[in-house]
Order: sequence, then C-alpha cells, then structure tokens
Amino acid sequence: MDSNNCANEKTLGDGSIGCCGYILIFLSYIIFLVTLPLSLCASIHVVHEYQRGVVFRLGRAKKGGAKGPGLIFTLSCAEQFTLVDLRIKSFDIPLQEIFSKDSVTVAVDAVIYCYVYDPVMSVCNIQDAFGSTRLLAATTLRTVLGTKNLADMLSERDVISKEMQKILDESTDPWGVKVERVEIKDVRLPRQLQRAMATEAEASREASAKVIAAKGEQKASASLKEAAVIMSQCPAAVQLRYLQTLSSIATEKNSTIIFPLPMEFLKGMTAKQ
Repeated sequence: MDSNNCANEKTLGDGSIGCCGYILIFLSYIIFLVTLPLSLCASIHVVHEYQRGVVFRLGRAKKGGAKGPGLIFTLSCAEQFTLVDLRIKSFDIPLQEIFSKDSVTVAVDAVIYCYVYDPVMSVCNIQDAFGSTRLLAATTLRTVLGTKNLADMLSERDVISKEMQKILDESTDPWGVKVERVEIKDVRLPRQLQRAMATEAEASREASAKVIAAKGEQKASASLKEAAVIMSQCPAAVQLRYLQTLSSIATEKNSTIIFPLPMEFLKGMTAKQ
C-alpha cells in the first residue's frame, strides 16, 4: 500500500508546467498582492483534523501528497483545492434478489464500512470513490452469495462477510479506499419456503418426541418387570403397595368411594375359578 502511494505521488508530481505555467503563477501572485486583503478569503483554507486537502496547480497534483490539517494557502487563479473526508462512512447495500447455488431465490441486504486512506488516489483515480465502492459492494454481494447454498447463507454469515470484505478491499485499493467491515443484515426467504421449512421442522420435532416417548415406555416396562419379579417373591409387599395406593387416593379431595377388598379374598375367588 505504501509503495503504491509513493509511486502514485511520483507520477502525479512529475512533469514540468512549462514557461507559460511559470508566467501564469507569477501573474497569480501579482493579482494576489494587488487584491490584498480580499484575496486572503479565497486563498486560505482551514482543514480539520479528519480532513485532508488535495491541491492541483495548473491541473497537476502538487508534490508532497495531501495537505493538512491546519491552514492551507492556495493561489486562487492557478490552483484548485479539493477537500477529502477521512472518517469512516457506512453505506447500506440495496436489497438484492439472489439465486443461490441450490436454486433458491432469497433477498439479501448488507452494510459496508469504509474510509479513504489516500486522498490523492481517491481524487485522481476515480470520480466518486464512495459511490463506486457502494456499487461494487452490491455486485460483489450477488457474486459471492450466488456460489453459496441456502444453509451456508443462514449459518455462515461471518465467513461470507469476511470473504466479501477481502474482495472489496483488494478491488478498492487503487482508489485509495479501505473497506473496514462488511455485515450481512438480513436474509429474507419466500413465504412458501418459510412455511415448508416450518412444516419440516415441526415434523422433525414430532418424530423426535415419539422416539423419546417410546424409549421412556421401554425403560418403564423394564422397571415394572423388575418390580413385579421382586414383589412376587414377597406377598406382603403386594399388600403394602395396595395400602399405599389407597392412602394416596384418600388424600385427594374427590367424591370417589372406595371399597377395599383384602388380597386373600381375591386369591380365594381366583382359586375357585
């Protein structure tokens, strides 16, 4: 990046303005001195800390690169002054209709953050640096997401954002613009696809619930089998379990009338049959 800046400044500063150029500059100084102090209003510029000034003398960028911050003196007749803002700017990428790799149409929008790192390149190499960066970001968004599946768009936003940031940064480097960050704001799916995905997710949850319930019944039946084997070895345990059941029913507030029957009576009826 530094080598590009040096080469760019060297190229812009090379070349003589010629004899006529020196004459025009001399006449500009004379006009400046004659029109003092009014000429100071057009020749002195205040450049803020977050700004830089690019000065063109007779159409050529002056050596030394951008000027500022502080006070900058220019000849109003022979020099032109262009102010460049170095602060980070954010741009919304318009909503893009994208056809994904797995043949799904989605609407995606994003936001980019960029700033000018070389004021001379941003003025001399391109007409509208930020506007061109915004248009390039929209094209890059369509190109990158067109190679991704829908699942990747929804789950790998960070990876896609970094890939876009790298591509944009390399493309805007000759313009003197640095792409700081790219963020995908929203991925909008068609309503029919949303309903289909919701139905699929609901069916998957129901299937999982049935499997879990079946496993629970299997474990419960195994536990009941073990309990039956243990209680068959001790008849008193059956009677205690019977009394415990009656006690739990009696604690509830209900109108159920229970007639307890001894277990021996039931066994006698079974023996007679």
